[in-house]
Amino acid sequence: MARAFTEPMSAASLAGQLLIATPAMEDPRFAQTVIFLCEHSEKGAMGLVINRPLESPSFADLLRQLNIDPVPPARSIRLCSGGPVDMARGFVLHSADWTGEGSLPLAGGLALTASLDVLRAIAGGGGPKQGILALGYAGWGPGQLDGELQQNAWLAAPADPTLLFDEADDTKWRRAFAALHIDPLLLSNAVGHA
Repeated sequence: MARAFTEPMSAASLAGQLLIATPAMEDPRFAQTVIFLCEHSEKGAMGLVINRPLESPSFADLLRQLNIDPVPPARSIRLCSGGPVDMARGFVLHSADWTGEGSLPLAGGLALTASLDVLRAIAGGGGPKQGILALGYAGWGPGQLDGELQQNAWLAAPADPTLLFDEADDTKWRRAFAALHIDPLLLSNAVGHA
């Protein structure tokens, strides 16, 4: 996966922005989701759903499964379902005030780390100031996301750290629309062309 992040970005890259599912989104797995887009190029796109919290496992349970001490941890981060692809794989989207081996810098002062180093640092009381652990991710092949954008399935918006990392998951979708001054209830499900 790291290879995808090192590909050159296209001029129209939306990497570092939020994707907000519109009412035209037909895939129920993405209905009312907000996704942080980590990568977007002519080779495809990859992002993490940030508003689908996981009740289980807890952060402490995950540390136990991975044999990471201390348990209970000195601090913890929220877990979410990052998307339907490779749900056994974890990605920590975090503030760039901490980086470790394999951390990939992202737009907006963020980083993405898929190694256990970040979990060890957080469990020990250190690590990045802000973070969220996503299990799985959302992925698109070449041109696929661009096609979905043209079909009005998604809107792009600037990423807001408060929206990314706060715990009010049930309101993130509406708050993302509010940042664009749009009421999603007023959007039509139909795609129209003038």
